[in-house]
Amino acid sequence: MTQIIKGVKNLKEILTKTGGRDSQGHISVRHIGGRHKRFYRIIDFRRDKFNISSKVVSIEYDPNRNANVALLNYADGEKRYILVPESLKVGDEVISGQKIEIRVGNAAPLKNIPVGTIVHNVELFPGKGGQLTRSAGSGSQVMAKEKGYVSLKMQSGEIRKINENCIATIGVLSRGDVKNIKLLKAGQKRHLGIRPGVRGVAMSPRDHPHGGGEGRSGIGMSSPKTPWGKKTLGKKTRKKNKPSNKMIIARRKR
Repeated sequence: MTQIIKGVKNLKEILTKTGGRDSQGHISVRHIGGRHKRFYRIIDFRRDKFNISSKVVSIEYDPNRNANVALLNYADGEKRYILVPESLKVGDEVISGQKIEIRVGNAAPLKNIPVGTIVHNVELFPGKGGQLTRSAGSGSQVMAKEKGYVSLKMQSGEIRKINENCIATIGVLSRGDVKNIKLLKAGQKRHLGIRPGVRGVAMSPRDHPHGGGEGRSGIGMSSPKTPWGKKTLGKKTRKKNKPSNKMIIARRKR
C-alpha cells in the first residue's frame, strides 16, 4: 500500500519551475506552466552499492513519475530511493551485486541474469545508470546472450542488444494500472503543469498554418503542419546513421 510520508531530507531537493522557458526567457516547450509545488526525490538508478543488503523501509508516492519509489535502509546506515517493482513490500530485503539471488528488487549485470527473466531500470552503458524501462508497469525480457551482448525485448516489441555488463533490476515496475486513471476536470491537468493545447484550425493564419477561414474549416492543405510550417505526418525524424541503429535487432511494433 502506498504511503505518503515526509521521507529523508538529504534525498529530496526543490524542483524549480521553468514555465517551458529557456535561459533567454523564450518559450522552448509549449503547453507547460503552473503546477503544484513539489520536491524531486533523488533516485538511485545506478544500483552500484554492491553486496550490501538493504531493507525496504517505506513505499512512497513520487509526483515526478508514474511508478512508486521505495526508501531503502542499507546495513551500513545509508538510505537511498529506488523504483518499486510489483510485489515488493515494506520489510523485504534487496541487494545488488555480480552474483545475487534472482529475486524481485535485486540488481545484477545482464550477463548474470537468466534468459527469460523480466527486468527494469536497464543501463544503456555500464555505470551510467538505468535509462531503459523506467515507466510504471513496464518490463523488458532477457531473450539471448551472445558475444558480450544481451538481447532485450522491450515493452514496445523492439529487440535491442545491450552490453552484458550493464546492470538491470529484476521484476516488472509497479502501478501498471496508472494508464486507467482518468483526469476528471481541467484543473487536474493544471496541477500537473500542463497548460491547454489549442487546435491549429482554431487559430488565426498568423499563428498557425492551419488557421483562418470562416466558421469551422479544414486545414486546407495536403498534409498537416506544425506551427512552424514543418510536415507532421509521415515525416521520419530518426537519423539514418544514428550510432544506436546497429544495436536494434527488430523494430518496435506499429
